[in-house]
Amino acid sequence: MKRVKIIKEDLKTIFEALAQRYRTIGPKLVHGTVVMAESSFEDIPAGYEDRQGPGSYRLEKKETEEIFSFSPGADSFKKYLCPSSVTSFSFQKSAKGFVVDVPEREGMPLAFIGSRACDLAALSLLDQVFLDGPVRDQGYEGRRKSIFIVSVNCNHPSENCFCDAMGTGPYAKEGFDLCITEIRNWLLVEAGSVEGEKVLEILPHREIDAGDLDEKRIVIARCREMIKKSMKTEDLPGVIYRNLEHPRWTEIAGKDLECGNCTMVCPTCFCNSSYDVLSLRTVSSNLRDFSGVRRRTWDSCFSKNFARVHGGNFRPSRRARYRHWMTHKLAYWIEQFGSPGCVGCGRCITWCPVGIDITHELEELRRVR
Repeated sequence: MKRVKIIKEDLKTIFEALAQRYRTIGPKLVHGTVVMAESSFEDIPAGYEDRQGPGSYRLEKKETEEIFSFSPGADSFKKYLCPSSVTSFSFQKSAKGFVVDVPEREGMPLAFIGSRACDLAALSLLDQVFLDGPVRDQGYEGRRKSIFIVSVNCNHPSENCFCDAMGTGPYAKEGFDLCITEIRNWLLVEAGSVEGEKVLEILPHREIDAGDLDEKRIVIARCREMIKKSMKTEDLPGVIYRNLEHPRWTEIAGKDLECGNCTMVCPTCFCNSSYDVLSLRTVSSNLRDFSGVRRRTWDSCFSKNFARVHGGNFRPSRRARYRHWMTHKLAYWIEQFGSPGCVGCGRCITWCPVGIDITHELEELRRVR
């Protein structure tokens, strides 16, 4: 792995180099929130620090020269690789037959700048869902192909982060093309792929020494000390299965708003629904001729209609729906893929309007009543 050190201003060179071949997606300040959007070096909300808590998110401008002084906001890779609404295919029925057309990927490939270790872990889980199953998702595969990732090791975890307990952070181990560690007035940049090394070659840089790597380890150790939230995982999934009738599920349901915010911001939630949209201009009176599109949109297991099937609803209560979501994350996923479906990013805690905390709820399930 090639490693170099650059001055902070040369991060702009990385943006400019990638912009020649990619749409650059990075952190941007929009309506008081850090989002992932098409952006440039100047768009990075440098100097802003976030204050996150259960059901709480606030940004403050600080007197600091740090570039990545903030934690991730609500967005993740999912926003672009598995969009909230997408056309799966178009179709046309006529006297000549039935034709289905799958849209090709549009535009330039994507370069993600500023992604954190927890999101790299989430991306790996999405790959297992959409690419490693019996049927590969062509839409996801097309968008996933040829992306470039510039990850950033965390200096400032949010109050809701517990990535260290999940083994997914706070530093990136793999899955990136370039990885940046911000150290005082310079950046340590590591290549994780051949494409990443090509970008390093065009940067004005200095070679690193053992002392620089020691400083990286200090930054990571300091970040770990700042992470206050945790989750015990050694007894998963057993603790979930042993407590499927625990009274805590009813207590959670009593305050849960069933809004689905947690599933929308979760970087690994992938529930979706598909429906056909017919073009009224093409429908003949005898329905022999028509055309339309198949749309796929994000959905949520918290939605009552999501579990509605012919003959009834197999998760009719809020209690059942929250239990299913948490059991999927911390039990079913382990059985299917060998690891939890939670990466410890803490987004579900921050963006839950009533501040339901998955780490706290797991501890409550361990309490015998």
